[in-house]
Amino acid sequence: MTVSSTAYNSLPGQTDSTPDVTASGTKTRHGVVAANFLPIGTRIKIPELYGDQVFIVEDRMNPRYWYKVDIWMEDYDDAIQYGVQNIEIEVYPNS
Repeated sequence: MTVSSTAYNSLPGQTDSTPDVTASGTKTRHGVVAANFLPIGTRIKIPELYGDQVFIVEDRMNPRYWYKVDIWMEDYDDAIQYGVQNIEIEVYPNS
């Protein structure tokens, strides 16, 4: 599935009043993504960028964004450099 993707950080200007806590209640960390079109807990891979690494949907985005994935990154500059990319994702539904 091809989706638009961006990257975000745990900064108050990019999130709500609890920038280090995801919508599912976990702490932001490497491997967390935000997506509104997939259930919380869904595992995805982004092979062209991250190979076999598994990401978990633990966060949500502004409701106006639907088929989009937001990848959490620790470094602000890395997120800015990432920009907006169309990526292919592999979705592994919860069992």
